[in-house]
Amino acid sequence: MLDIQNVTVRFGNYNALDALTMNIPAGQIFGLLGPNGAGKSTLIRCLTGLQKVHSGQIRLFDNQKPGSTVVNIRIGYMPQQIAIYDQMTVRENLRFYAGLYSVAPTQFRQREERLLAMTELTEKADTLLHTLSGGMKRRAMLATTLVHHPDLLILDEPTAGVDPLLRLKFWKWFRQLRDEGTSILITTHHLNEAEHCDDIGFYDAVT
Repeated sequence: MLDIQNVTVRFGNYNALDALTMNIPAGQIFGLLGPNGAGKSTLIRCLTGLQKVHSGQIRLFDNQKPGSTVVNIRIGYMPQQIAIYDQMTVRENLRFYAGLYSVAPTQFRQREERLLAMTELTEKADTLLHTLSGGMKRRAMLATTLVHHPDLLILDEPTAGVDPLLRLKFWKWFRQLRDEGTSILITTHHLNEAEHCDDIGFYDAVT
């Protein structure tokens, strides 16, 4: 699923990633744990093609480079920040992102109701996003991230700022997605979330 070999990313004289090597097989929830500033978000930007590496290489899926169209349509990315539209309803956001990924209308109709049900947003589907709580916005973000049925789900601290009950629900959904064949790469700095992962990697800031 993901092969990283000796990847280094520099910002000036600072190495955000320093000769990082790791391999993540398909069909797992893989957790990246570490404090803020350890390079977790930098790695995610590299995987999504938003950040170039200075040395080393990254290969996804069938030996594909990050950032290519063939790779991007197989990735779902949920960032830390709210990245859906406040002046649209939950359903409108789903339809907008389905259009970006060229999801066929028949496929989308089937997937839409399932995602709303999974994230417990069916009753809020036609509610404007800015009227919803922070936790509901996070759930809506997860639904839009999954609208094109990605093979690899990249989650950058998806449970940050949510209450303990919702955090447990998120992990239930992540395990369900894994069991249905979606590989998941998740970053967190909560050690108590490590027990939910199939495998983990610990990061620390480069000194």
